[in-house]
Amino acid sequence: MKALCFGSLNIDYVYDVPHILRPGETLASTNRTIYPGGKGLNQSIALAKAGIRTFHAGSIGEEGELLLEMLQESGVDTRFVRMVEGLSGHTVIQRETSGQNNIILYGGSNQAITEEQIEETLRYFSSGDYLLLQNEINLIPSIITKAAEIGMIIVLNPSPIDQKLLAYPLELVDIFILNEIEAMDIVGSELPPKELLRTLSSKFPEAKIVLTLGEEGALHLDREDGKILEHGIFDVDVVDTTAAGDTFTGYFIATLAKTNDPQEALRVASLAAALVVSRPGAAPSIPAEEEVFSINLHLKE
Repeated sequence: MKALCFGSLNIDYVYDVPHILRPGETLASTNRTIYPGGKGLNQSIALAKAGIRTFHAGSIGEEGELLLEMLQESGVDTRFVRMVEGLSGHTVIQRETSGQNNIILYGGSNQAITEEQIEETLRYFSSGDYLLLQNEINLIPSIITKAAEIGMIIVLNPSPIDQKLLAYPLELVDIFILNEIEAMDIVGSELPPKELLRTLSSKFPEAKIVLTLGEEGALHLDREDGKILEHGIFDVDVVDTTAAGDTFTGYFIATLAKTNDPQEALRVASLAAALVVSRPGAAPSIPAEEEVFSINLHLKE
């Protein structure tokens, strides 16, 4: 079994600030750090560090060599990453002292995926392989359709949500991993978590759904038995929440692929995400599998 993450590759410019800027405000940052990032890169690294044979497909700009290096150092196969003219995707992140952040995203090379690249990449994969997607690159509908024809297991982290995403062939998705806000945007209504989960499941009855709830943990609903599984968060001091969701996603899929046990996948993914939020940075903060299984953390009460 192989896992392909077809997704974004960004350079993150992180500014430490006393608080998130208000409209019209000018504020001096106390520090600037440059990290490899992007939801695609982060999720590929999490998959690889969780012990799954992982490939990344995407595009980088002329200054994006550090993104390739980060993937390769983390054990990700980068043969399907192309270099294109122009700038790589990048983000400007404000990170306040509490660890919370907000993010401005520039697409850059992430919007340069071609149909030829999709066909050449998917030719290497087969039925039962995992495909992990987000919504930070172009041609997502084509990737979903072609992967479904092959019989790949399609996992979608529908972030960021926009009107284009709602028109994608989402009925072909096998597993959704999304947060509460994203789920409410898709169903078009504000609902309590379990009701939200069941409403989303009725919209996509063929899919498994994982709903992340921040400090309230995560829920899982299986299309086959309709049972809702729950897991809380582990108690750590929060330093930086960047990449926590991406780490959860990668570790959940890797653990599910290895064990076919969604409850164990929730537990391991929650452990990995807890380690990430206790450290600064995005991709560099993602832990290796050995660390996740050796750490002793307690659930937050």
